[in-house]
Amino acid sequence: MQNPAFKRIGLTGGIGSGKSTFGSLLVDRGFAYIDADAISRQLTGVNGAALSQIRQVFGEDFIAPDGSMDRNKMRALIFAQPQAKAQLQDILHPLVRSTMAEQEAQLMSAGKPWVVLDIPLLVESAAWQQQLDGVLVVDCSEDRQIARVMARNGWTREEVQAVMSAQASRQERLAAATWVIDNDSDDMQALKRQAQAWNPA
Repeated sequence: MQNPAFKRIGLTGGIGSGKSTFGSLLVDRGFAYIDADAISRQLTGVNGAALSQIRQVFGEDFIAPDGSMDRNKMRALIFAQPQAKAQLQDILHPLVRSTMAEQEAQLMSAGKPWVVLDIPLLVESAAWQQQLDGVLVVDCSEDRQIARVMARNGWTREEVQAVMSAQASRQERLAAATWVIDNDSDDMQALKRQAQAWNPA
């Protein structure tokens, strides 16, 4: 049962923005938190609920030896064939949404007044925005995004830019924001101070 007093705050940011780091700081503060990316990884991990459909649509070649989805092979396919991205989203998004709804129901039952929903493609989805009571954007420059992901993932500049081009632009995210967190400095203490100060009330 939906509780009209229960508030949903969307957390988003481009690749390399530091969104997940900021989310972990909110968790440290004790905030109720649901991570769509973590759910997606679980669904495509070993014995994940999405694997049978992935195997059926994409074939056995996209299942790694450990039984999880081969993420590198899938990423390469999506870059080469844009329709593959839509096929994967058609599999994952309903499963992610239903899992998030189950976790929200548990939080409501526990008497939590609101939850932070970590949603990487929030701005790209009008449906998500309509379900939220506010949008929290972790922001940094595009050059900072590229440098961080190259250092973290070992990707080339072109690979990072390909992912960024498939995401909403920085301007689109800022236009959708209720609150903006500035993470352009790589100063963890500054980010922690913003996490301590942020309050959705």
